[in-house]
Amino acid sequence: MKIFLDTANIDEIKEAVSYGIVDGVTTNPSLIAKEKRDFKETIKEICDIVKGPVSAEVIATDYEGMVKEAKELASISEYVVVKIPFTENGLKATYTLNQEGIDVNMTLIFSANQALLACKAGARYISPFAGRLDDVGHDGMDIVLDCQEVVLNYDFDTEVIAASIRHPLHVQIAALNGVDIATIPFKVLKQLFKHPLTDIGLEKFLADWKNANK
Repeated sequence: MKIFLDTANIDEIKEAVSYGIVDGVTTNPSLIAKEKRDFKETIKEICDIVKGPVSAEVIATDYEGMVKEAKELASISEYVVVKIPFTENGLKATYTLNQEGIDVNMTLIFSANQALLACKAGARYISPFAGRLDDVGHDGMDIVLDCQEVVLNYDFDTEVIAASIRHPLHVQIAALNGVDIATIPFKVLKQLFKHPLTDIGLEKFLADWKNANK
């Protein structure tokens, strides 16, 4: 499974990339705004660090505006993937951009039906949101797995990104079920490293070595 980092924080990205486990980055307007930096400069710097897919989202909601912004974003770097929200205008824009060779990550997907339409419109990636579905009483990972099944059933040239990841169990379920990608907040990524038995085992090894060399 590919691991994307869900952040726009440069320090977090640099640290995560240093582990050798990060394949890409996803951002959104909220994450970019949090950094209080120039949008395009931030995206360019992230692309230079990651050298892999970096999702940057359009702000426009009309078809013409989405296509115009998408082309501007795609010109920032060869690694930019344009993030388009799942709407009727978003579908039209995704189809147009796919025809022009611009990769799209269709976001805010909450059902297998939406995933099917996004794939048919030519989305390179689709992002079903697990955590937000959990928040309203659904099992979000079930929808992620449904989306993955849609892609596999029809051999679409689309990868599923498990998004809105809230905790390590979301990542585990994605990995055990063959989801293409999980995009993970830095805090959750750090939680993946931890297991109490690892810490206890290391402490014991070091104590035994110290005692043996007194």
